[in-house]
Amino acid sequence: MKTIVLFGASSAIAKAYIEQLQINTPTHQIVCVSSKSIDFEGSVVHFKTDYTTPCLARVSAYLKEQSAEIEQVVIFNGMLHSTSHMPEKKLEDLNAEYFSHVLNANTLTPVLCLQCITPLLTHKTQCTITALSARVGSINDNKLGGWYTYRASKAALNMLFKTAAIELARRAKNTKLVLFHPGTTDTALSKPFQKNVPAGKLFSTEFVAKQLFTLTFNNPHLELNGAPAYLDWQGETIPW
Repeated sequence: MKTIVLFGASSAIAKAYIEQLQINTPTHQIVCVSSKSIDFEGSVVHFKTDYTTPCLARVSAYLKEQSAEIEQVVIFNGMLHSTSHMPEKKLEDLNAEYFSHVLNANTLTPVLCLQCITPLLTHKTQCTITALSARVGSINDNKLGGWYTYRASKAALNMLFKTAAIELARRAKNTKLVLFHPGTTDTALSKPFQKNVPAGKLFSTEFVAKQLFTLTFNNPHLELNGAPAYLDWQGETIPW
């Protein structure tokens, strides 16, 4: 069965993306993975997980048992701030515990999700695997400084996906990795920073979900070249 797998499926953008899938891919099986128990409209398969390797192995085992034809994977996991810490404005704001927590959420967890899917991919598999990254993860685009931990976590995610793309070109040559910058989206993640967003640049989750679907689902312009695409919500390439 043609299958789409969504990690971090309890996020606001993920929920809007599920609605896009139910409209545009009604015959596909949708497998949702999240750390929270949530209610979904329509028919989806849901796994509650703490994103440890044993828990993610349950997802892999299910997909293998179903002989799932994985056509798309989207990894929505990530965080920007916590109840006790906001993005840093200066070096003195760096906090080791916060740094570790953000890197776990933004870097390690997405790669563990990719790890659990990889054994199910072959050269015959036509699959796009997308993780939500950010423009601030670009080293070349960093003109403002600050936000040390968040920048580092997204830059590290970008590097790991770039490394994985080289491996997958040998193992599953028709798999394409994508790093997607959704822009500033009207969610809890961006709420503390929305007052500084220019007019027309605060996007709804529905808009972002539609752009994500258009740019990543069976998009013939995604070149199979052994490297991930690093795209913003318009489909424009972001410099590494």
